[in-house]
Amino acid sequence: MPEMTTCLWFDTQAEDAARYYTGIFPNSRITGIERYGEAGPREQGSVMTAAFELDGRPFLALNGGPEFTFTEAVSIQIFCRDQDEVDHYWNALTADGGEESQCGWLKDRFGFSWQVIPTRLEELRTDPDRARAQRAFAAMLSMRKIVIADLEAAADAG
Repeated sequence: MPEMTTCLWFDTQAEDAARYYTGIFPNSRITGIERYGEAGPREQGSVMTAAFELDGRPFLALNGGPEFTFTEAVSIQIFCRDQDEVDHYWNALTADGGEESQCGWLKDRFGFSWQVIPTRLEELRTDPDRARAQRAFAAMLSMRKIVIADLEAAADAG
């Protein structure tokens, strides 16, 4: 399979976003900054792209202009081992102007959508005891940030 990279389109915040994201995720780094030249179409010397890795996964942030913006139709899922990890990513990505949504979804300060999902949710959601799985799922539907202890309590409430 060919190599793939996720490209995120920004107006002018590509470098800021790359620095923000690499500051949140471990083992992350900016791998390159490319600037517009004489050919444009943006101001010469301004950032065109910021290439970065989040825990080894490649991304590219492009300053393409205001024509396109993010929608909830595209998001990145972060599968977390425990509540501390959920809290870390949730708090970091909603900080400085991010917005909480429902069921583990949020928008960061750039308007990009993320899903912060504990792996325990998937375990409970696929429990062979379908009633238990449905209780956990129903509990998740009422949450913003997912709280593992509350999922487990709901699952066990039967």
